[in-house]
Amino acid sequence: MFDFFFNLHPVIQGLLKGLAVILVIFPLAGACSLAERKVSAWMQGRPGPNRAIVPWFAYIPFLGTFLQRLGVFHLMADGAKFLFKEEPVPGHVNKLYFVLAPALAMMPAFTTVTVVPFGAYFDGAGQVIPLALANVDVGLLAVFAVSSLGVYSLILAGWASNSKYPFLGSVRASAQLISYELSMTLSVVPVFLWINAPGTPGTMSLAKAVEFQSLPGFWGGTWFIFLMPLSAAIFLISLFAETNRQPFDMPESEADLVGGFHTEYGAFKWSLFFVAEYSHMLVGSGVFTLLFLGGWNPLPWLPLADFVAWLHSLGGAAFVVHPLFVGVLSIALFLGKVLVLIFIFMWVRWTVPRFRYDQVMKLGWQKLLPLAIANLIFYALAIAFIQK
Repeated sequence: MFDFFFNLHPVIQGLLKGLAVILVIFPLAGACSLAERKVSAWMQGRPGPNRAIVPWFAYIPFLGTFLQRLGVFHLMADGAKFLFKEEPVPGHVNKLYFVLAPALAMMPAFTTVTVVPFGAYFDGAGQVIPLALANVDVGLLAVFAVSSLGVYSLILAGWASNSKYPFLGSVRASAQLISYELSMTLSVVPVFLWINAPGTPGTMSLAKAVEFQSLPGFWGGTWFIFLMPLSAAIFLISLFAETNRQPFDMPESEADLVGGFHTEYGAFKWSLFFVAEYSHMLVGSGVFTLLFLGGWNPLPWLPLADFVAWLHSLGGAAFVVHPLFVGVLSIALFLGKVLVLIFIFMWVRWTVPRFRYDQVMKLGWQKLLPLAIANLIFYALAIAFIQK
């Protein structure tokens, strides 16, 4: 089956990969929106979405009630509502750019997914083969370069709405994202200074970061969150700001901007902005997992290869070392860490109050940026001393 896919024309392969991204990201974004409501209900001690049900499912014992309490039918109802309800387009907007902005929000979100490895398997020679739609050597650079283009959709949405509050939201978005991109970029430089030792080929591959955290020995198997905790903290805080999540949701602050850059949007176009936001959360959580949490390695100092060998020694079954089983296992381990980070996003949203705009700017420029520069200088000197 794999040979059949790789023998297809490159254009056909690209179309199939693009379709796979859409079929994966849209359901995951919908599941995140459902989880958001369930988590908020749990934290506030109230019922979440648990009442909607398709009539004939009510007659299925246990399964019908379980799916109803889980809220699955709310997710189906929301998806159908956004897709089929009337699309409002106010008369005072610039219609071309107003419609273009949601589509522009989706493009960077879907493009960055392609360069993030989400698992691995072992070939016949025992080499680790990352699972990614585009395993490029400049993976992290591609993520930063493409994801930063997402701010243009927010600017375009606010400007095309031809309204005061959306325009203020788009201005806030541009200032906030530029401010925290600097700290985020500087926070990951020490990681690649450590990986790219003198005499080795230079790389910014996310798969190489996981491979480095899979090496034998104490330093080789240590996850970077333990080696560089300040880098991890700066990256995570900046990720909250880059994805417009509370307490950094200044571009869409309903307390003072009604709804921010998407005030004039509704129905399917409105939902695309939030699919893009959840996509950026998923990609950002994936990048954090690869850089600081060992990627698909189950535990610190326990790489995937050793874990598979241990499982094989327990059961002795041949399928344990089969590439398909190893690939599924690595994907499950990776997604488990990503889902924990998504929960942290939601936990913080319903715990920490929203910052004022001046506090957001002060934190970005006067706190995080000097801290990121000092962190970079410290690790640059320390790594130079260790590798000398």
